[in-house]
Amino acid sequence: MRRSLVVSLLLGLSIMAARVVRAEALAAGDSVRDFSLPNYDGARYSLSQYRDKKAVVVMFIAAKCPVSNDYDARMVDLARTYGPKGVQFLGIDSNRDESADEIASDARQHGFPFPVLRDEVNIVADQFGAMRTPEVYVISPARIILYHGRIDDDQDAARVHERDLKSALDAVLVGRPVPRPETRAFGCTIKRDSPRP
Repeated sequence: MRRSLVVSLLLGLSIMAARVVRAEALAAGDSVRDFSLPNYDGARYSLSQYRDKKAVVVMFIAAKCPVSNDYDARMVDLARTYGPKGVQFLGIDSNRDESADEIASDARQHGFPFPVLRDEVNIVADQFGAMRTPEVYVISPARIILYHGRIDDDQDAARVHERDLKSALDAVLVGRPVPRPETRAFGCTIKRDSPRP
């Protein structure tokens, strides 16, 4: 009896904690605080340094996640397509089990044309409420989230039907509202340094 009471209590607490995490997650329409993180080579980047861009795409990614890795070529293509149109891409790795060397090796191997920042103690992942890799946010020059969610609807590039990030960027660049500002990100969980409160 006592053991089942303890198990029930622990289960209830974990459900409540999961609800708190989702309640704190930033969504379309929310404002984003500035942040500053080091690139894998030590150079620092901040969100505020891109005020002159039409949008910033913040992508939570991982060197060891197979889902994130399946999106590497698509992230490169999107950055090369939309970078010249005034969109800045930033990769952020918040996984405790991925070193700066692993992140650097992954970025070089896949030819990322954007900085890959190290969020060593999950400060920025926690600020955004990001839970998955890949998980993306499109942010306006005024630091308002215009889109949050997945890159597209299938890990297998050959089976993609809905290109959500592309649709969001196309709308932003012509001054229209994003047609679907929230989608559900899928992929590996971010391996945090410590559990979220």
